Amino acid sequence: MRLFILLILFSYNSFCQQSDLSRIVNYISSYIASKHFIELKNKIGDLSATDSIYIEAINFTDNDYADALLALMLATVPYNEVPLQMPLINLVVYYPLISADKETFLKKNDNLPRYLFLDTPNDNYGDKDKLAHFFGSAFLSYESNIFDLGKLIGYFVEAFEESFKVQSNVDMRDLDVNAYGRLFGELLKENKKILPSQIFLLRSIRYLRITL
Repeated sequence: MRLFILLILFSYNSFCQQSDLSRIVNYISSYIASKHFIELKNKIGDLSATDSIYIEAINFTDNDYADALLALMLATVPYNEVPLQMPLINLVVYYPLISADKETFLKKNDNLPRYLFLDTPNDNYGDKDKLAHFFGSAFLSYESNIFDLGKLIGYFVEAFEESFKVQSNVDMRDLDVNAYGRLFGELLKENKKILPSQIFLLRSIRYLRITL
C-alpha cells in the first residue's frame, strides 16, 4: 500500500511538470503575490479576495474549469516541498511540489487569504492551507463522473499524512473543508456562476448553528 502511495505521488509529480499547468500555476502565484492583490484583499476582505483568485484562474484558462481548479490547488499550497518521514526506517525525504520561483512563492504565501471561516484560528497563519484542500477536492469532484473520487482522495491524503508523518494526526477540519470543496465541484457542473465564498459562508453558517 505504501509503495502504491509513492508511485501515485511520483506519477502525479511528472504530470504536474507539464508546461501548460506550470504556466497557469505561475500566473496565479504571481497574481496572489502582486501589490494589486494585497491592496484588493485589504479593501474587500479574505473571502472576496479568494473569489478574485478563482476568477483570475478561470479567465486565464479561458473558462477551462478543470485546469483552473487543479492549478488553484497547486498555487495555493503554502509549501514547495513536503518532508516525509518514512515509517519503520525513520528516513526523512523531501518531496518537491510544483511552485513559482522562490521570491514569488514566499510573497504569495504572505498574501494568501487566511480568515475564511468563523472557526478559523485567530493567528497569523489562520486557514492558509485550507484553500488547497478546497480547490483540490473541487477539482476531483468536478472531474469525477463515476464515483465520489474526491471523497476517496480526501481520506487518502489525510491517511497518507498520518502514515508518513507529514502531520501528527488526521485533521478533521481538513476533511470537513474537503467535503465543501467536493460540493463546490459538484455545483459547478450545473452552475458556473457559483463562487468559493458562497460555499465558505455556507460552512460558517453551519458552524454557527452547531455552536448556538
